[in-house]
Amino acid sequence: MVQQPEESSGFLLWHVTLRWQRAVTTTLKPLGLTHVQFVLLASTWWLNQHDEQPSQAAVSAFAGIDVKMASQVIRTLESKGLITRQIDSADSRARRLVVTEAGAALAPKAVEAVEAVDAALLEPLSGAEARAFTKSLRRLRTKHTEEQS
Repeated sequence: MVQQPEESSGFLLWHVTLRWQRAVTTTLKPLGLTHVQFVLLASTWWLNQHDEQPSQAAVSAFAGIDVKMASQVIRTLESKGLITRQIDSADSRARRLVVTEAGAALAPKAVEAVEAVDAALLEPLSGAEARAFTKSLRRLRTKHTEEQS
């Protein structure tokens, strides 16, 4: 058992996450995006850039966002003219997501802005420490994803 909160990885992760979320929120505000809107727009944009027209469910899974929340946020992105939802020709119940011209212009700007927040967060670490931290996060995400399956 830890003796001090500062010895708890969960406590530390909570504080670092809060600081990072505040910085991301502040950075995205002038772009007219919430954090969740950014994640779904950037995910859809990235998948479109790799010749995919994902379903809402696929983008939700890719982004790690609850399907119902993703559906609501995607509707908001659609109302902002950043994403279109097209009926899947193979399954009329499914919607394929395509980033609009406006969304394709905004997404890389937003990604660049959030990457700057990430870089600032990791700035106190050496290059090797930052790479190791990112590698550790990737391992934790993979383990969590495997447990969810």
